[in-house]
Amino acid sequence: MDQHVLTNIIYVTVFFIGALLFGFGPIIIVKLFSPSSHTRNISNKTGRFIECGMEPIGSAWIRFGIIYYLYALIFLAFDVDILFLFPVATVYSRPEFTGRAFFEVVLFVAVLALAIVYSWVKGVFVWERKHYPHP
Repeated sequence: MDQHVLTNIIYVTVFFIGALLFGFGPIIIVKLFSPSSHTRNISNKTGRFIECGMEPIGSAWIRFGIIYYLYALIFLAFDVDILFLFPVATVYSRPEFTGRAFFEVVLFVAVLALAIVYSWVKGVFVWERKHYPHP
C-alpha cells in the first residue's frame, strides 16, 4: 500500500476511536465515579417515577390541555419553514435572483402569515388556565 492509503486508514481509525470514546466515555466515567449501587435504595425511594428527593404531590395522571400540543406543533411547523428561508437569504443579492423568485418568496411568507391568522382565529394562541379538581 502506498503512503496516501495508509494515511487515510490512520485518519479513519483515529476518528473511529474518537467516536467510541465520545460514545462510551461518559458511561465509563459515570460507572467509575458514581457511588455504589446500594446507596440508591435508601428508604425504598427507587420505585418512584422521579427520584429528586422531594415527596410527590398528587397523582402523575393529570390532564393536559390539547392547546399545548397544538402550540408545539405550530412552533415546529414555523421553525422548519423559517429554515427554508435561510437559503433564500444567501442568494438574495445575486443577479440570478429575479422578480419571479422574489414573488415566490413573498408567496411563501404569505402562506405562513395565513397559517398564523388561521391559528389566531381558531384560538390556538389564547391561553386560559384550566382548573382540574384534585382527587
